[in-house]
Amino acid sequence: MTITAADMDFTVFCIFDLPAARVFEAVADPDQLSQHFTMGGAKGRMQAGATVTWEFADFPGAFDVSVIESVPAERLVFDWPDHHGDGTNRVTFTFDEFAPGRTRVEVSETGWQPTPEGLQSAYGNVMGWTYMLAAMRVWLDHGIATRLGMFR
Repeated sequence: MTITAADMDFTVFCIFDLPAARVFEAVADPDQLSQHFTMGGAKGRMQAGATVTWEFADFPGAFDVSVIESVPAERLVFDWPDHHGDGTNRVTFTFDEFAPGRTRVEVSETGWQPTPEGLQSAYGNVMGWTYMLAAMRVWLDHGIATRLGMFR
């Protein structure tokens, strides 16, 4: 069996007891994103055509994130570098307020290289995006930043 890049695409999700607009802002607003995800900081609002910068405690250096699409309370699409230097990956956030004040957020990532390193990176990002959604839920619900000291 041959594994292709498409075989390594993934989607994770979390349901929030908040309106889609509120959950969207927790990702799009760099000040809020820095409270639960980019513990090294985020610079720039997630709006179409922008290049923003994210820093993490568990990866040295800043990442440039190129925002492709930003539809408030509905969708964010961006490209960011594969940390092995094998190109860029596409990440899509969808925000579906399926009932008043109940929002399902999905995060999909595509573009992995079908190599052993690419597979390990994809596994790592499945964990990372799942944890990001859980940390964002705790931060939005309780104001607690769970990532502090988690990876360093």
